[in-house]
Amino acid sequence: MRQFWKILKRYVAPYKGYVGGSVVLNILSAIFNVFSFSLLIPILKILFNVGEAHYEFTPWRAGMPFSEITSNAYYYVSQHIAQYGQSRVLLWLCLFFIGIVLIKVACYFGAAAVMVPIRTGVVKDLRMEIYRKILSLPLGFFSHMARISGDVQEVETSITSTIEMLIKNPILIVIYLFVLFRMSWQLTLFVIVFAPLMILIISATGRRLKAQSTEAQRYWSDTMSQVDETLGGLRVVKAFRAERRMADRFEHTTDKMRRKSSQVAVRQASAHPVSELLGSAMIAIVLWFGGTLILGEHAVIDAPAFMAYMAILYSIIQPIKDLSKAAYGIPKGLASMERIDAILQAQNTLKEADDPKPLDGFREAIRFEGVRFRYEDGREILRGIDLEIPKGKTIAIVGASGAGKSTLVDLLPRFYDPEEGRITIDGVDIRELRIQDLRALMGNVNQDPILFNDTLFGNIAFGKQDATQEEVETAARIAGAHEFILDKEEGYQTNIGDRGVKLSGGQRQRISIARAILKNPPILILDEATASLDTESERSVQEALDKLMSGRTTIAIAHRLSTIKNADEIIVLDDGRIVERGRHDELIARGGYYRRLHDMQAL
Repeated sequence: MRQFWKILKRYVAPYKGYVGGSVVLNILSAIFNVFSFSLLIPILKILFNVGEAHYEFTPWRAGMPFSEITSNAYYYVSQHIAQYGQSRVLLWLCLFFIGIVLIKVACYFGAAAVMVPIRTGVVKDLRMEIYRKILSLPLGFFSHMARISGDVQEVETSITSTIEMLIKNPILIVIYLFVLFRMSWQLTLFVIVFAPLMILIISATGRRLKAQSTEAQRYWSDTMSQVDETLGGLRVVKAFRAERRMADRFEHTTDKMRRKSSQVAVRQASAHPVSELLGSAMIAIVLWFGGTLILGEHAVIDAPAFMAYMAILYSIIQPIKDLSKAAYGIPKGLASMERIDAILQAQNTLKEADDPKPLDGFREAIRFEGVRFRYEDGREILRGIDLEIPKGKTIAIVGASGAGKSTLVDLLPRFYDPEEGRITIDGVDIRELRIQDLRALMGNVNQDPILFNDTLFGNIAFGKQDATQEEVETAARIAGAHEFILDKEEGYQTNIGDRGVKLSGGQRQRISIARAILKNPPILILDEATASLDTESERSVQEALDKLMSGRTTIAIAHRLSTIKNADEIIVLDDGRIVERGRHDELIARGGYYRRLHDMQAL
């Protein structure tokens, strides 16, 4: 429970005003509920004409016994009966009863209504915290999107829904118990004896539920991951006739989740019948014990008062049942919260400099000095890279798959940090610069253009939020995208769908190039920008790239060697090392690794 209170303190604090309103309204609801039940006593006495006792008025004072309070109430009732008659007083009491119940339910509704902003606000804040954390983490951190949907939803249903129970129910229980003690401390003390047994049963079941919930949520995350994987690779699945295999794999995972979720659901479903059974047993035992107090020689409570006592006692059962549901729900939600905390507490290995140096442009050169890098699994990707990229030059990086080309380029904008060595811009280690300032120098065009479910205008202006229509159109013209954009029914305001699905491959790439042109970066990174295009699209995109590269420092990763013949220098990587470097003609004449790559492509 300590973790649960930490969650409440962390996320509910901004909504403490709503919590205070809920507490006040719940207290009023409980008080008016007690008053409504107390009215049953004189109503029952009038209906059944129980006794002809004479009541004396006792002056009001602090700490009056409950018997004197009720005696004064009966005194006023008896005086009114003597003056107006039983029927009229009974009508007044019933109308008063309805009025009190009306106020009670209004307070109850108000208490529930003020909790809505807390529940919805906490869930929204939690989702935003996870999303911002994912945006801040380095690329090496694995994807957690399933946890945003699945686990946060579980926290909403299991934890935030119990906040209201934890505010309302203790208030009701305390007030009801206070009144019950004032009515008959012997009977109430007898009832309390059975509470520890109920708590023991609930806590034992709750501990088992939490363990099962953790595993069920892991299966849920695996299921969402497989769905996303299947949708992304549906073309390959169909091409290799692997539908049955994927279906079997998905069924295996979902069946595990079904079995585990069924176990959790059965235990949750048992909360109500178990608490119902315990409550009914308590009522039966209290009826027996209360009967002995009424029927004994020295009765400590009369029959109408006992009936009102039972009504209040029955009212206390529902809050206890709600608390039992919370005892089941909180461990289930905590299992999800533990998984969410794995994201929120993750450390960002890319540390900002304590006193970052200013960066107002790029003037001389980029240098890689003895750079080594390995991934967390221990695989060494780069081994002692020494490389200088002068301003305004185009450097091409080639090599077989897995040689370390993309990793080398990813180190420059600090998507990762090298294990050894350093990377400098104009002689300053990039780790001494603000990450945002560093990345502002760079523009990226990737093999698979990453577009967003937005308009064509929004995608081109993605890196410059204050871009004007004229600036966007100019960038689109340079990228060769303006004509096909105008052919769209809504022009630049056309929505291109998820990941630009409404555009062809060449069109997506030209939008990506236009985005980089609009940003106007001094350093351009091209990661196999034409590798996935057909010949005709490649030609038009390459023309757009040539315009983009003009006058810029360019680092181009290429598989198609024909696209980098004019590079100022070609860097050949093999197994994380630079094995050759030079211009295209020089490397061909040398007859080494680059020549073999070139000949294989020509063949």
